Amino acid sequence: MDTTTMTINELIEGGIENSYSYQEYRNIVSSLLAEGKSTGHEQSDALTNYSMLNDRRMKRLDKTIKINETIADTVSKAETNITWLVLTEGWCGDAAQSLPVINKLSEMNEGIDLRIVSRDDNDELMNNFLTNGGKSIPKLIAYNKDTKEVVSTWGPRPSVATKMVNDYKEKHGGLDPQFKQDLQVWYNKDKGQNVAEDLVKLL
Repeated sequence: MDTTTMTINELIEGGIENSYSYQEYRNIVSSLLAEGKSTGHEQSDALTNYSMLNDRRMKRLDKTIKINETIADTVSKAETNITWLVLTEGWCGDAAQSLPVINKLSEMNEGIDLRIVSRDDNDELMNNFLTNGGKSIPKLIAYNKDTKEVVSTWGPRPSVATKMVNDYKEKHGGLDPQFKQDLQVWYNKDKGQNVAEDLVKLL
């Protein structure tokens, strides 16, 4: 086994060891908000405000998300033994839209163990799973517990949203507040379906 793979494995195993369940993560975000803070190493009013908005959004999604029957059936019947290790932070808008769906899917199959870690506390791990050179989150690492291999990764956005972002950047050179609002509208209409469609392919 070459050293790089070993190092990545060690980083993943270390990440899993210091990770949280979905509920623990939700509790950490809430208790930090009670102190006027967000997760992560950087603190600012803007990040705290995003976290507060996301916390409310996730509470709502936890209650309202419905997984399409075909997808639910495929997920529940999949024979798998994996950890979905997700790098994230409470202020991340894309994560707030995706995590409740990821959690719902993981609850449908005992062979999927969802674990969550802070991006800022796992810098070296994050650096091995960059998106176009950036530390974009959420980033899901699907790690086979038996073979100790990374079978796939997903993130930071569902496939349709990724295409929207790329197309807009190509046309306008970057993302502006108007686009971010449009993306929010898309997420609200999609209700987590695209995330579920992407993730079922990982199984």
